[in-house]
Amino acid sequence: MGHQVIIFDFSLIRGLWEARVKKNKERQRKEKERLEKSSLENYVTISTDEKILDTYGKTPQLQKRRALSDEANKERNKFIFQLSGEQWTEFPDSLKEQIYLKEWHVYNTLIQTIPAYIALFQDLRVLELSKNQINHLPVEIGCLKKLKVLNVSFNNLKSVPPELGDCENLEKLDLSGNMEITELPFELSNLKQVTVVDMSANKFHSIPICVLRMSNLQWLDISSNNLKDLPEDIDRLDQLQTLLLQKNKLTYLPRALVNMPKLSLLVVSGDDLVEIPTAVCESTTGLKFISLKDSPVETIVCEDTEEIIESEREREQFEKEFMKAYIEDLKERDSAPSYTTKVLFSLQL
Repeated sequence: MGHQVIIFDFSLIRGLWEARVKKNKERQRKEKERLEKSSLENYVTISTDEKILDTYGKTPQLQKRRALSDEANKERNKFIFQLSGEQWTEFPDSLKEQIYLKEWHVYNTLIQTIPAYIALFQDLRVLELSKNQINHLPVEIGCLKKLKVLNVSFNNLKSVPPELGDCENLEKLDLSGNMEITELPFELSNLKQVTVVDMSANKFHSIPICVLRMSNLQWLDISSNNLKDLPEDIDRLDQLQTLLLQKNKLTYLPRALVNMPKLSLLVVSGDDLVEIPTAVCESTTGLKFISLKDSPVETIVCEDTEEIIESEREREQFEKEFMKAYIEDLKERDSAPSYTTKVLFSLQL
């Protein structure tokens, strides 16, 4: 017999999670400071080259030392653009001149628009634009033929342009936390190299057809949406290994899940489920089937923070961090966790 349905008690790992929260917050704070410093220094260097050269001309020895240092820094960061901080409301003008860049990392800014000149960045591989104020993706994004990673999570997107389907080398797509996306264009069916799709914390009523046609998909997170059922042909995703469905409105699971040979982790919310195929609960393939009880709880204040997360978007960010830590912890085990009583998953800190 395979693994039984797991209903996990959050209190058993709360101590572990509080420690991870504290460590993660400290790491995020240091990373934010590093990015802000790096992006500001890079921008100042780009915009004040002439002034620096004038200074060098007056002190030859200092000129040599700084030139060597600048050369090393430029070589190291030559292909990476970094920007962070709420002082940024738009991309710096000098960016359009750096079309040789291969990566953009832009976090926690007030930027709302991605410039159309992004089409000039033909060597761009990574576009990390998480936690900004971006309200739409330009059609020019389809010109990025070498793009492998697109992360536009926790912005203000309501739709995705069909042109994104032209990014044929895309491997990871993260649309989580935009709260308002309801569908994806059929043209995204062309993304045959995608292995990871995160659509969580939006307003999808069903798994988009284009996602079911992503033949190489291995990880799908569509939690925290409005799903009421799953497609009967979900087993066409025969490479899928992880399927996260918690915090939806599912009442049953299709038997087709049993026909997915590589599926190793399935997470659902058990409160509304009235029909679960026995073959799923007693899988002999090593499937870890986790049924979470979404029980609202009173505010819990951890030792490392006195603030209570109020906005829905911030709660979703926290819950994603929790699930990431939980899944990582689960993967370290040889088997599913022991049967317990309840999970308290909808949390506020």
